[in-house]
Amino acid sequence: MRYFIELSYNGASFHGWQIQPNASSVQETIEKGLSLLLRESITIVGAGRTDTGVHAKFMIAHFDTDVVFNAKDLVYKLNSFLKDPIAIYEIYKVANEAHARFDATRRAYEYRVVTRKNPFETQSAYLVNQPIDLDKMNQAAALLLNYKNFKCFSKSKTDVKTYNCDLFRAEWIKEEDHLLVFHIAANRFLRNMVRAVVGTLIEVGTGKLELSDIDRILQSESRSKAGYSVPAKGLYLTEVVYPKNIMLDE
Repeated sequence: MRYFIELSYNGASFHGWQIQPNASSVQETIEKGLSLLLRESITIVGAGRTDTGVHAKFMIAHFDTDVVFNAKDLVYKLNSFLKDPIAIYEIYKVANEAHARFDATRRAYEYRVVTRKNPFETQSAYLVNQPIDLDKMNQAAALLLNYKNFKCFSKSKTDVKTYNCDLFRAEWIKEEDHLLVFHIAANRFLRNMVRAVVGTLIEVGTGKLELSDIDRILQSESRSKAGYSVPAKGLYLTEVVYPKNIMLDE
């Protein structure tokens, strides 16, 4: 049987989602817990591969097992076993061909920016301590919706078949006096794309780039033309959406 896991994690203490040599990852930590509790080797596949320091308010992963278990009991035991930065919310059966990564139809991220130093946000948001124009950043973000090719925001030497993404949302919201949150949603994202987009939009907001530069950057398809990549600590995966037909009725 195949199962989906709903979870979240604080990425500050992990070297990303994916297993890698001599480094702690979210995937490896969860696999160890599941393997111990189910008493067989378990491999999980995530909806995405977040980089070092990136957080997930909502993540989906799948795993296969023929072991019979009580889902609520396994969630409780797994949360007791795992480190504090990871929380498991639900485990449920899905269609055997369901895939956490390839079947996702929509993903959403948010990026948190603080405009005043805040000791409680040092590990969870990026500080921009200079005047920043929210309206200009939103005008620039709206221009992104006119494009599909986002190669200019992709990490160099990335092995992908296409740089096209269907963007559904790109918007800045002032959630508190000194907190700006960028919301972006698409069917898929390129490696480092959101952080490069945010850095470029911040350069518009701080006057280093003009609105007219956005079209030029996107049309160039060159990473060197776009703005800098903001730190990972402000980035959160917030949503992963799947077709309803992959879920099974209990």
